[in-house]
Amino acid sequence: MNKKYKYLFDKQSGILYKTYFGEITLYDITSSWDRAIQNNIIPNETKGFILDYREAFFRIKTNETSGIAEYYRNNLKVFNNMRIAIITESHKDIIVPILVKEEDFNYSSRPFSTIEAAVSWIVN
Repeated sequence: MNKKYKYLFDKQSGILYKTYFGEITLYDITSSWDRAIQNNIIPNETKGFILDYREAFFRIKTNETSGIAEYYRNNLKVFNNMRIAIITESHKDIIVPILVKEEDFNYSSRPFSTIEAAVSWIVN
């Protein structure tokens, strides 16, 4: 099985980048966060997250998007007061971050089409 994601932490901005590849399911999203949490991949000084799906596509039904928001709510130790920028260029995939945003609680998520706009939103 090929790895479907990679992490990169930018110390200057405090942003943790998570880039996804290929077909992505709800399980891929939650299990990759579990791995990051269990292996201390998320630095304490993290100010926000950029989730880059430009090289991926969602295999998530619209009724499964609540599972993403629920995961963030259940892990507020990590996501509390964080900004989570979701980048996708696919018109078909933009619905996933839009539906997740509707259920934000003690964190903020927002869809973007460019890294620059996402970085600006997180740091300002």
